[in-house]
Amino acid sequence: MEILLPRGWAPPIGYSNGVAVAPGRIVFVAGQVGWDANQKFASPDLVPQFEQALLNVLAVLREAGGGPEHVCRITAFCCDKPAYLAARPELGRIWRRHMGKHFPAMSMIFVSDLLDNPGKIELEATAVVPA
Repeated sequence: MEILLPRGWAPPIGYSNGVAVAPGRIVFVAGQVGWDANQKFASPDLVPQFEQALLNVLAVLREAGGGPEHVCRITAFCCDKPAYLAARPELGRIWRRHMGKHFPAMSMIFVSDLLDNPGKIELEATAVVPA
């Protein structure tokens, strides 16, 4: 995996602008919210939902033989911008606990609502598992 940073650009903090990977098995993961395997939310709060959603992404990826290091892109959809901004340090700790220092290309999109109530965040990811 090659992190792409154009010459002269300041390095991004906590994500990558682009990622290039060698051919492999492409895995698409979508619709991962902060509920458990039984589709039950343990908390209405953003932080525990983020951790569970990230664990859900990694669980789906494991089914394809992949791990956190194979994630090339994550898009997050969040419906509580103030809560997200307030929780950034804690979200960073959760990220490092499960993803280490691997920072794929990422986008954060703030939306008015999510389908699954009381969902606060939804993650989708693209990974490439080496052949």
